[in-house]
Amino acid sequence: MTSANRNPAHPETSSGDMPGDDGIHTQGSFFGRRKGHRLRLHQADLIEHLLPRLALDIGGPSPPDLAALFDPPVDDVRLEIGFGGGEHLVAEALAFPKLGFIGCEPYVNGMAKILTQIESHDIDNIRLFAGDAAELLAWVPPHALVRIDLIHPDPWPKRRHWKRRFVQDATVAAMSRALRPDGEFRFVSDIADYCAWTLAHLARSPDFIWTAERAADWRLPWPDYTMTRYGRKAEREGREAAYLRFRKAG
Repeated sequence: MTSANRNPAHPETSSGDMPGDDGIHTQGSFFGRRKGHRLRLHQADLIEHLLPRLALDIGGPSPPDLAALFDPPVDDVRLEIGFGGGEHLVAEALAFPKLGFIGCEPYVNGMAKILTQIESHDIDNIRLFAGDAAELLAWVPPHALVRIDLIHPDPWPKRRHWKRRFVQDATVAAMSRALRPDGEFRFVSDIADYCAWTLAHLARSPDFIWTAERAADWRLPWPDYTMTRYGRKAEREGREAAYLRFRKAG
């Protein structure tokens, strides 16, 4: 299910080298698993030279303040998990230049797409992580993020694969740790079962409050939401998405 955002949160890793095999290594670090079309030459060049300048190294201790990762300085930091083609993340970074954004995406093709946009728009408030979002959440300091977005994740529809869904009790607890009080977790999906799954997991957490007060609050995108390619495809095919917002309890 490869699409703008339809990506698993816990990628398998491989040990190949560019070009022509399943992974990319840059300066000894794994930068995601290739999936889909072969990279164009300029995309491969961006992976080789631009990505290392923007990639987070979680091998060591996290900085006391994530805002220190950005130059010029930012006021607050947000995270998008599985940004796919990067449409939403890029739009948010351009709309809020005083915020810092961390994008987590395990697939090389997604990284190549967003790097192209970062270069063309000269964006300086995005940092990238090509790996397991759960590991990234464990690395960030407590209460470091003001918002976490998970937009059209892979629903893993077969029951035997449900354990691969990103939303689990453990990751809900990890997001609670990473978010500051009154921070938000935002979730979008056109898969009713995954929406119900997410509501159930967040409802049993004492750390989150579902903000919806009326049906329109979850049936309609929040103001200024940037629709992804997958979201537009779902609309064309008659699938309605739910837009769920959860506030971290103070």
